[in-house]
Amino acid sequence: MTTAPHASPFPPSPHSADAVLDGLDPEQRAVATTLQGPVCVLAGAGTGKTRAITHRIAYGVHSGVYRPATVLAVTFTQRAAGEMRGRLRQLGAGGVQTRTFHAAALRQLQFFWPRAVGGDPPRLVEKKIPLVAEAASRCRLRLERLELRDVTSEIEWAKVTQVTPEDYPAALVKSGREAPRDPAQTSQVYATYEQLKRDRGVIDFEDVLLLTVGMLTDRYDIAETVRRQYQHFVVDEYQDVSPLQQRLLHLWLGDRDSLCVVGDASQTIYSFTGATPEYLLTFRTRHPDATLVKLVRDYRSTPQVVHLANGLLAQASGRAAEHRLELVSQRSPGPEPVFAEHPDEPAEAEAVARRIRELLTPREEGGAGVPASEVAVLYRANSQSETYEQALSDAGVPYQLRGAERFFDRPEIRQAVLALRGAARAGGNDRVLADADGLAGQVGAVLATTGWTPEPPAGSGAVRDRWESLRSLVRLAEDLGRARPDAVLGDLVAELEERIAAQHAPTVEGVTLASLHAAKGLEWDAVFLVGLTDGMLPITHAKTPEQVEEERRLLYVGVTRARHHLSLSWALARSPGGRAGRRPSRFLDGLRPGSAAGGGRGASGSVERGTGARGRKPRGPVPCRVCGRTLTEATEIKLRRCAECPSTMDEALFERLREWRLDRARELKRPPYAVFTDVTLMAIAETLPGTERQLAGISGVGPHKLRQFGADVLALCAGEPLPAPDAADPAPAGEPAPDAGTDDEMVEQVTSETPEK
Repeated sequence: MTTAPHASPFPPSPHSADAVLDGLDPEQRAVATTLQGPVCVLAGAGTGKTRAITHRIAYGVHSGVYRPATVLAVTFTQRAAGEMRGRLRQLGAGGVQTRTFHAAALRQLQFFWPRAVGGDPPRLVEKKIPLVAEAASRCRLRLERLELRDVTSEIEWAKVTQVTPEDYPAALVKSGREAPRDPAQTSQVYATYEQLKRDRGVIDFEDVLLLTVGMLTDRYDIAETVRRQYQHFVVDEYQDVSPLQQRLLHLWLGDRDSLCVVGDASQTIYSFTGATPEYLLTFRTRHPDATLVKLVRDYRSTPQVVHLANGLLAQASGRAAEHRLELVSQRSPGPEPVFAEHPDEPAEAEAVARRIRELLTPREEGGAGVPASEVAVLYRANSQSETYEQALSDAGVPYQLRGAERFFDRPEIRQAVLALRGAARAGGNDRVLADADGLAGQVGAVLATTGWTPEPPAGSGAVRDRWESLRSLVRLAEDLGRARPDAVLGDLVAELEERIAAQHAPTVEGVTLASLHAAKGLEWDAVFLVGLTDGMLPITHAKTPEQVEEERRLLYVGVTRARHHLSLSWALARSPGGRAGRRPSRFLDGLRPGSAAGGGRGASGSVERGTGARGRKPRGPVPCRVCGRTLTEATEIKLRRCAECPSTMDEALFERLREWRLDRARELKRPPYAVFTDVTLMAIAETLPGTERQLAGISGVGPHKLRQFGADVLALCAGEPLPAPDAADPAPAGEPAPDAGTDDEMVEQVTSETPEK
């Protein structure tokens, strides 16, 4: 079974318990039908874990085992909770409570506060930094912005690991955590911060968990009330729980065992916040009778991406690595991951922007036709984004920064939602809607009153960003209208209200720029992992073996975000003309061409840079056929020689091949490079293949191109007349061949691959 990667967010609802199980694979079905006792699901990236647990809850509801109101499903982000809530609603289990740990605890705290303490609950402070800055000032410390952020992070870590201000220095030593500044000073700021909150009667997010834990511990009557309400629990991303969250979960459960946890130790990337995979890894020790199910069928990524991900973890060490899952792709083969080295960071960003433009180019124009919303550029630190923002702007590619201003906080979205609410209340009396066709047409008509137009504005920048934001609301209406033809404007407004509450934004049509941490839980058709140098990934302050392994897992998360296209790149210097003193990330050793393995698999892994012929990848380092030096550049690997070594190319044959390519491209209505790139033609003119086997051995000549163009190329190499047209196997005019463009995907820096006029 392969799930559609772009399925509508509004699928039809099943009508029976058995219908809920339709389309699940055997392991997902095992999760869905095991409704009693503790269940531990080890779920690899892209294996459909959310599908499995939402269908489990829905199956329990439809079969009468669960009452919706008695089920509490918790996860770690508002977006994930909103997505789970939407899926459950479509599966006919809309009454199930789906929340983050903090949201569930806050709801209970606010409800029981008058009974447990009396009076109104304290006000929640959403941003700590102003209070931390004031606390530091009272301690006679002047902290810069980044220092304030570091101290705030230390306070958060201490609270979720239940460490008091006076115990903070000792806890640092015990945990092996490297403090960003003097522990005694941080302890002093921490204590003053806590006193400031008490003086002003406010609490922070960590207090929500601490106070709820305290309330449930001290008040047995309140704990029993909560346990009568919630009898069945599902915890997603269980590898990310902190000691405080685990304690809260234990109090919710009491002496019962109706608990299903889902996680993957190989995706533990938040230990700096107090998260630990230990509770996942020791679940069966604490629950010896637990049912264990492993999900390893990857429905997200191609075999090429999955192979690289598996190879990355094969070199890992530590406790999490002992429990790694070997993924098995369920998708058809795709292009090999691209490894690209650049002289400096601007050159890297420009190459990425150029490649993204090629991916966005419609298929009928020789491109891949990938939507901008299905492309992501991921980096280790947010400070890296500026170079890519500039490069994409220069290339005229729309983009959005993930982790910046929240979607529903944008002025144009607030204005649009207000307008939609007003139109929904007016209903049939609203003249704006009178001539609109369908739900999407009505939404477009309402948004037109705020200045939106169906046609995008010219260029990029803020005006285009605003247009893309509003266009995402129209697309949401289109999806809802297709799923529910009778849907009206009020239904869309209700959907928006739920999404606003959950901060579950619709898709915006723009390339996503995000940190690797912010990309967790997301996926795209094409992913560019950039800045992969030692010192950035692993980052410099990762000192201990455990910290370095977490950096490896962070790269693994990045790799597994890609469905089809994956590019990994690095720059040897920061700026043009700078010293080229950087080296590629050590995590790529044994995976990128020409590198020795740092452990686990050797260089004969799944990826060879610059190879385009599927199933015929060279194994291990590729030597120059002239001098024997190991080749690393994509163009050199394709030609099988160093750029400096003498060429044996037949110049006359090369020109004949170029003329032939131009004729075939016109005939097939494709750009010339979609037939063969210049580099592939150079390789043919140098090796002079005399048989199909020899021609197939040239990088860039895939099986389809061999069938389609092989007879012509061999005839040209032999100096013979071209065979009759019916001897070839051309694709229909205007239809790209299955491996068209493979050379472009494999060779990123070949400047001669521009279309001929």
